[in-house]
Amino acid sequence: MVITKTRSPIRSNVGLKAVMAVTGILLVLFLIAHMLGNLKVFTGETSFDHYAHWLRDIGKPLLPGVWFLWILRTVLVVAVVAHIVAATVLARRARAARPVKYAHRKKVNGSYAARTMRWGGVIILLFVIYHLLDLTTGTLNPVGNESKPYGNVVADFAPERWYVTLFYTLAILAVGFHLRHGAFSAFRSLGQQTPRGERRARTAALIFAVLLCAGYLVVPFAVLTGLVS
Repeated sequence: MVITKTRSPIRSNVGLKAVMAVTGILLVLFLIAHMLGNLKVFTGETSFDHYAHWLRDIGKPLLPGVWFLWILRTVLVVAVVAHIVAATVLARRARAARPVKYAHRKKVNGSYAARTMRWGGVIILLFVIYHLLDLTTGTLNPVGNESKPYGNVVADFAPERWYVTLFYTLAILAVGFHLRHGAFSAFRSLGQQTPRGERRARTAALIFAVLLCAGYLVVPFAVLTGLVS
């Protein structure tokens, strides 16, 4: 009697794609909410600090201190790890399923975003680690005072710290490439399979990625140029 080992549904290609879709949606929703919160810096120091302190108080008195934020951070870290693992496994399976390469095999065409997902992911990971040490724990921030979030942001992107703004810009652009590629894939999965539909999907994905990147980059460049001080 031969016993066959069945693969868990979540480890199948369909299951892994579902994991990527769910975690991708969670991360995109967070990026949108975080961007909108960042833009409150233009409403002034008092308003921005009030918003930052309000985030720390979410869940009180049911949850003590900043537990809600740490629960959120934990969920996001799990989502990022699951997203990366699922993408890696699917990529390896796709390579393993390819036929034997021929000497004159035609080069497979792919978008710039798709070809740079690997190094872009490394930049994003390094940026997330730095961002947590900078504006979350305050370890790498010139002010590092959790009671003065507005002051932390202004000090972080000050003109003399242009290298921080440069790194931030590179990381956000990498996020933009990921979003463009991911959004395009999502739109195609929703039925945009015709040539006209694919053009619409590419346009919509590009607009979404550009708007989100602009929303994030406007803050550091506003500080850099003195518009926010």
